[in-house]
Amino acid sequence: MAQIRPFRAVRPTKDLAGKVAARPYDVLNSEEAREEVKDNPVSFLHVTKAEVDLPEGTDIHSQAVYDRAGKNLQDFIERGILFAEEKPCYYIYQLIMNGRSQTGLVCVSSVKDYFDGVIKKHELTRPEKEKDRIDHMKTILAQTGNVFLAYNNVTAIDSLIYNWKNSHPADYNFTATDDIRHTIWVINDDAVNDEITRLFAEKVPATYIADGHHRAASAAKVSKALPGNEEAGYFLTTIFPASELAIMDYNRLVKDLNHHDLDDFISALQDDFMITQSPEPVKPARLHEFGMYLDKQWYFLTSRKDTYSTDPIGVLDVTILSHNILDKLLDIKDQRTDKRIDFVGGIRGLEELEKRVDSGEMKVAFSLYPVTIQQLFNIADSGNVMPPKSTWFEPKLRDGLLTHML
Repeated sequence: MAQIRPFRAVRPTKDLAGKVAARPYDVLNSEEAREEVKDNPVSFLHVTKAEVDLPEGTDIHSQAVYDRAGKNLQDFIERGILFAEEKPCYYIYQLIMNGRSQTGLVCVSSVKDYFDGVIKKHELTRPEKEKDRIDHMKTILAQTGNVFLAYNNVTAIDSLIYNWKNSHPADYNFTATDDIRHTIWVINDDAVNDEITRLFAEKVPATYIADGHHRAASAAKVSKALPGNEEAGYFLTTIFPASELAIMDYNRLVKDLNHHDLDDFISALQDDFMITQSPEPVKPARLHEFGMYLDKQWYFLTSRKDTYSTDPIGVLDVTILSHNILDKLLDIKDQRTDKRIDFVGGIRGLEELEKRVDSGEMKVAFSLYPVTIQQLFNIADSGNVMPPKSTWFEPKLRDGLLTHML
């Protein structure tokens, strides 16, 4: 069962919350981060991407960057930009994007649960990305990046969080520059916090990593590197009930047709797909339906029966695309390392696919129907992993609002 607990967050003063809050470190490159902090000296990017305060060209994985991150974090605390909560609390985090709301619980989750499989995974991690967060955490002795977890709804937990939201004023409430509204409530009632801990321990048999596999793996390894550090035995998470979540599509672009000409490629596709031209961009409306953009023309591709397996991995559209097009026809065997393929989150829209194909940078684009949250749970429960870049979650949690100190 899930072991979670409240924690003493280090967080911004109410008046500075909107300025401190920063997009996650891994959705910005250094140049974009420098632009974001240019007129904002209290942006948390000074902590999560501290190369912004060092000369351009500085190796972003150098110890100098991590040392500067630690210095900046302590400076924010000393200047009163951030302060430490007086006692351990849970936090409710609500995000609203395009009129759609989702609400999760910010807490710290047990590293033991991660090792024991109570926190379930569906993606492989890359050692170099883990090392970056490990070095960052060990140097600044804080977890700044949230791991996004999901769980099957529990009515009692839903009710408790709903009732707190509706009977207490929010501690933070602001709209970020991308028009996403962020609202946070501090649960500072010990009895309520005890009840939340009990409900998770009794009613939630597993949580699932939705976003943040590298942050979770890094936190687990840091816990082993800091034996005896009780705080390192837990890591920063925000846990959302399944009913609150929506997964966006994660689309593909390929640079060439692997020596096929256009007519030959479309003919070869017909072995596994029914194909029709579309006068409009194709955003698939159901499983096993794909869009393809090639030579300024959109196509519907619909998988033929018996061309894919029905096991939890085989039934995924990302798997069908991988097996029946990328591998079979385009000779892309490993999407993690092949330089001929690129991935575009659905938040960018189909226009991004058209733009990159029309520019000549890419030859063909594929739009996919999103993985469902239940498919994600089924794969994690089966002990399997998804193909790379299978899920895209929006909206993203902001860094800097709630930090877990080690």
